[in-house]
Amino acid sequence: MSAPTDRKFLGRLSLPERRYLTDALRTETVGGVLLLLAAVAALVWANSPAADSYKSVQDFHIGPAALGLDLSIQHWAADGLLAIFFFVAGIELKRELVAGELRDPKAAALPVIAAICGMAAPALVYALVNTLGNGSMDGWAVPTATDIAFALAVLAVIGTSLPSALRAFLLTLAVVDDLFAILIIAIFFTSDLNFAALGGAFAGLVVFWLLLRKDVRGWYVYVPLALVIWALMYNSGVHATIAGVAMGLMLRCTTREGEKHSPGEHIEHLVRPLSAGLAVPLFALFSAGVSVSGGAIGDVFTQPVTLGVVLGLVVGKAIGIFGGTWLAARFTRAELNPDLTWPDVFAVASLAGIGFTVSLLIGELAFAGDDTLTDEVKAAVLIGSLIAAVFASVLLKLRVRKYRALIADEERDDDEDGIPDIYEEGDPAYHVRMAEIYEKKAAEHRELAQAAGASRDDADRPA
Repeated sequence: MSAPTDRKFLGRLSLPERRYLTDALRTETVGGVLLLLAAVAALVWANSPAADSYKSVQDFHIGPAALGLDLSIQHWAADGLLAIFFFVAGIELKRELVAGELRDPKAAALPVIAAICGMAAPALVYALVNTLGNGSMDGWAVPTATDIAFALAVLAVIGTSLPSALRAFLLTLAVVDDLFAILIIAIFFTSDLNFAALGGAFAGLVVFWLLLRKDVRGWYVYVPLALVIWALMYNSGVHATIAGVAMGLMLRCTTREGEKHSPGEHIEHLVRPLSAGLAVPLFALFSAGVSVSGGAIGDVFTQPVTLGVVLGLVVGKAIGIFGGTWLAARFTRAELNPDLTWPDVFAVASLAGIGFTVSLLIGELAFAGDDTLTDEVKAAVLIGSLIAAVFASVLLKLRVRKYRALIADEERDDDEDGIPDIYEEGDPAYHVRMAEIYEKKAAEHRELAQAAGASRDDADRPA
């Protein structure tokens, strides 16, 4: 018989981690709703009588040609605005590695294994479908990404929230997912290298790092430097979003004496609304507009490339994340939080099949030069994400009462000190405060009882 373990999977978060998670996901949820609206607007525009104007705006070029930056609006959105998104992703990853769930290798094992399996399984599903159907293998990476903002928007739309442990699991999955998406883009979608530009970008990153180490402050120093690094990275042949990730990873995400927040957390707090509320929705607006006629939708389920993307997102993600989590929990002997069940894990795994922003980006990179196939792959991403969203919503709605009860327990603050009671159960001072509160309430009820008794006696007296 195996020895018991006190390791809990999906157990209670620490109070600082819970507060960070709540603040981060609140912004991402608002951004996700804007992302959803932008995607709908793109689809309506691209399928309306004004569809030609949508294409014209997408293809409109602007920027200094002498610097190699005469780009279309769609290109600016993918390479420019998404660099902000990946900058925030870099800060998130750095924070998770030094102060979050990924700091402890034992605690990190489960979400990391789940994320890796959640990327490998969709790629394998895509490869299998295209091997059997004689399709193109170029899009194997398209269904591997999870869009945390879109997933949270779905939760907001269906009126369901998740207990903090499940939300943290989903966020950690997305952070690790972003890391591997970054590596995929850097390794597999790098064109011929311009070593002079790459060397300049590297030198700029060194200067950026040295300024941070010297505690130099001022946006007027870092923003122009960041733009130069981004431009050099773009001209080097390496995807320009890698510059954003690299700069995000350089920020310090640990606090020093006298600091309430680390520089990384402070900058993330400032930049995340720009990323979630502007950069990503604009990318969606100029990338999600594809034809969704009946014939086009039918083609998604008959062509191996697009069918592979849909099945990768819907089937591959759910099976990969759930299977990886279950195997990792079994071999590490981590006990599941008794308040949750494995169907809860499967529901979150299904929700992770919403792969919108990065999947659209990888689709554009994988099939660059073939506009027709690119649009078909985008349609497959939209349809696969929609199916995953509906399926996950049904599963989560079945447990909504349990989730509401767990969230109420997490947020209860009867002593009104700003700290949820669940975090103070081991503090004697908390129990003293609660005793005083209950004694005061008891005294009030005794007074009310006496007043009610006196009123009854008066009513019973004969006139």
